[in-house]
Amino acid sequence: MKAVDAATTLLTPDPVPAEAFTDPAAAVARLRELHAAATGFLASGFVRTVAEGRARARYRAFYPEIRLTVSSFATPDSRLSFGHVAEPGTYATTVTRPDLFANYLEQQIGLLLRTHGVPVSIGASTTPIPIHFALANRPDLNIPQEGVLDFPLRDVFDVPDLSTTNDDIVNGVRPAAPDGTLPLAPFTAQRIDYSLARLAHYTATAADHFQNHVMFTNYQFYVDEFETFARKVLADPDSGYVAFVGPGDVEITDPEAPLPSPGRVPQMPSYHLKRARGQGISLVNIGVGPSNAKTATDHIAVLRPHAWLMVGHCAGLRNSQRLGDFVLAHAYLREDNVLNEDLPVWVPIPALAEIQIALQEAVAEVTRLEGFELKRIMRTGTVATIDNRNWELRDQSGPVQRLSQSRAVALDMESATIAANGFRFRVPYGTLLCVSDKPLHGELKLPGMASAFYREQVSRHLLIGVRAMERLREMPLERIHSRKLRSFEETAFL
Repeated sequence: MKAVDAATTLLTPDPVPAEAFTDPAAAVARLRELHAAATGFLASGFVRTVAEGRARARYRAFYPEIRLTVSSFATPDSRLSFGHVAEPGTYATTVTRPDLFANYLEQQIGLLLRTHGVPVSIGASTTPIPIHFALANRPDLNIPQEGVLDFPLRDVFDVPDLSTTNDDIVNGVRPAAPDGTLPLAPFTAQRIDYSLARLAHYTATAADHFQNHVMFTNYQFYVDEFETFARKVLADPDSGYVAFVGPGDVEITDPEAPLPSPGRVPQMPSYHLKRARGQGISLVNIGVGPSNAKTATDHIAVLRPHAWLMVGHCAGLRNSQRLGDFVLAHAYLREDNVLNEDLPVWVPIPALAEIQIALQEAVAEVTRLEGFELKRIMRTGTVATIDNRNWELRDQSGPVQRLSQSRAVALDMESATIAANGFRFRVPYGTLLCVSDKPLHGELKLPGMASAFYREQVSRHLLIGVRAMERLREMPLERIHSRKLRSFEETAFL
């Protein structure tokens, strides 16, 4: 440790020179060393400061970073949407939780090494680690509320900085740093740390449990069916699934073991059917509304899932539809109004062929209907997402005309938000909904009707989502991540 400021004693870890790596595993190992040393240093300083009751020095440690300098225009594999930079220059990204992102980092670094043939440099960045994030994985240490300590926390430790805790990179607002360095990854370390903390708060499960394939739903009934399915496959040693996790980080491997409810029910309870290397399925009950849908996807996006799907209920808008029919979204009418500033409504949200095919094949498998017969129980078309749950109570002329002009076949409050945020964050997305009522045609759910409907339909709807995810799991990652999701200037990392 050394003092670097004569007026205020600033303690930092001993500097470690940046080192070049041509082995992805070795590069990630060094990232883990640097991150552990930095967060350990801050944790020790925090314990010492709290124990002494007053601040004797200021503590600062820095995120590790990956840096790449390319001097020529390489010709990447045009089939790939990631794994390369577009032009000569220096590219960098700060890194957090390399233990959690080890597989992802190894894959992304490996692609860079193969494409450009130059080493990556691993060292300390100039971005300080906020004390809140340094202690996030230390349950034995709690940060006191403001006013409990006899000094302001920010006088001794760094706190989150909004200038590096935002979505500038994915939104394409500020692609280059002041020194001309270009971003290597879609999120900064602080942005990731912020979302990891929010995920733990909203879902009551640690980010470590999230799997690469994520389903969102808006009804508890799907959660119940997911648990039933999980227990069934855990009883099958050939299924490949190894554990089931619920809120409160309760994990079971025995299909007969209880899964107690947490003392505090989280806002968006999440459940994780785990498989080796994160190849299982997570289910998040986001509840009702576009705000919840945006909140969940804003934070889950930093985990870089391979795909996410919306599997929930909707209002059918066509008289030819029946309760229980499925709707496979091919387009979205966005009237959710929660992403207007990040992704304007004039931006089209395309259907992704790989996701659409996986969903359609899963419907055919579960229902045992194929080809033209599949049209008996499933429609493709536009799904409208709105932000007013009681839209039926307003004058019908305006909304109905817009819905008709858009050729919408279904309406809900979450699907377009999830798809749009998938497009924005470069996460493959899809939507399969089940018609639960037809308000334009006087068919509303009554209590008894709803119960019978849910019992009959939820089980196979959930199974369709699972089967679609299992199909996507078998695809190479390079095929799932469509080039439709990439803009003119993209980061090399997914």
